[in-house]
Amino acid sequence: MNSIQRIPYHPPLQPTKQVKQATSTSFIEQLQAAVGKQHLKISKHATERLQERNIMISDEEWQQVTDSVLEAHDKGVRQPLVLMEQAALIVNAKNATVITAMDRLEAKKQIFTNIDGTIIL
Repeated sequence: MNSIQRIPYHPPLQPTKQVKQATSTSFIEQLQAAVGKQHLKISKHATERLQERNIMISDEEWQQVTDSVLEAHDKGVRQPLVLMEQAALIVNAKNATVITAMDRLEAKKQIFTNIDGTIIL
């Protein structure tokens, strides 16, 4: 009896260097895109307060607030008060969520409790 041995066919592999380079570039691009899109969420309560008090915050200012809150969170701050020219915001840094907002005139008359850091922009 004659037996036939079969050799499994494996398609040729791409050069390892090219595969790694394509993956690395793709990963870096995705990481940069994800980091660039970080932003704060705004609670329903804070959204209502911003609208009621007619507080306008530009995209650039929101990005400054976001960057500052993320930096504060990295330093252990859990709930900062963010003082801006036109507004005062209380933010939950862990959840990256604006909890409430008021204009600066109203903020002068307030006592802020349950905050553990202040960010002045």
